[in-house]
Amino acid sequence: MTRLWMGKLRLTARGPADVGEVWARYTQPRRWAGWAPHLREVQYPEGVIEPDTTGVVRGVGLAARFRIDSLDEEARTWAWTVRLGPLQVTFDHGVEEEPDGSCAWVVIHAPWPVVVVYAPIARYALGRLVAAS
Repeated sequence: MTRLWMGKLRLTARGPADVGEVWARYTQPRRWAGWAPHLREVQYPEGVIEPDTTGVVRGVGLAARFRIDSLDEEARTWAWTVRLGPLQVTFDHGVEEEPDGSCAWVVIHAPWPVVVVYAPIARYALGRLVAAS
């Protein structure tokens, strides 16, 4: 029954921003609120994400703990798990170079109701991530 409850959704966005700039926006937590307006503050000890490190992300009325699970600089991919009480959501992220800019993607792993509610927010944020500065 648990498998039916859990969902997985991949979202992508393409835009004119340079792949290096998009990767920097994705991997520098101090910059997250600049392209993900649902985030208000990130408390994280490092300038760039590193595997096996933790922090707190604050949104509108919520604060959730997170852990960076993996990072592959060469492939430009990373993953993290966010926890809010008993809820756990895992996100796989990546950036790919395109002829006219870049493509950013996210795979959301969460209970289906969370996936459905969060998908439009994530899609909007991805569009801002790959937009020109």
